[in-house]
Amino acid sequence: MVKEKPNSIRTYDKDGFRRRAACLCFRDQKEDELLLVTSSKDREKWVVPGGGMEPTEESHTTAEREALEEAGVRGTLGRYLGMFENKEKKHRTWLYVFIVTELLDDWEDKKSMGEWWTLAGRNALMCTGVIGSISPTQSIIN
Repeated sequence: MVKEKPNSIRTYDKDGFRRRAACLCFRDQKEDELLLVTSSKDREKWVVPGGGMEPTEESHTTAEREALEEAGVRGTLGRYLGMFENKEKKHRTWLYVFIVTELLDDWEDKKSMGEWWTLAGRNALMCTGVIGSISPTQSIIN
């Protein structure tokens, strides 16, 4: 199923879940620094870059496109981590590892801000509540 919205086309699977893809964008192969983004309107919520699949797109293509659009990064798509379902929002998100090789100065959604987080620091901030709630379809795995 396909639904058109201004500036985008949303695709849904046979169960009515929105089809999405996202990346865990790491600074390098060590995978110890993760790039998270936040929007200009909601600076309390930090997420991994991700978004809806276009009708003819494969999940890996969407993941790479969203990393470029939302975080302004190019790189190498790594391993597939799995599909995560959010029943509340009716989303299914395909998640990949992405190793960043280039940070752009200018990109489509530059109003988004990105920051590098060490995984230990990120988990500590989540536990203390310094960072607001994160969508289950885009949260990092402890």
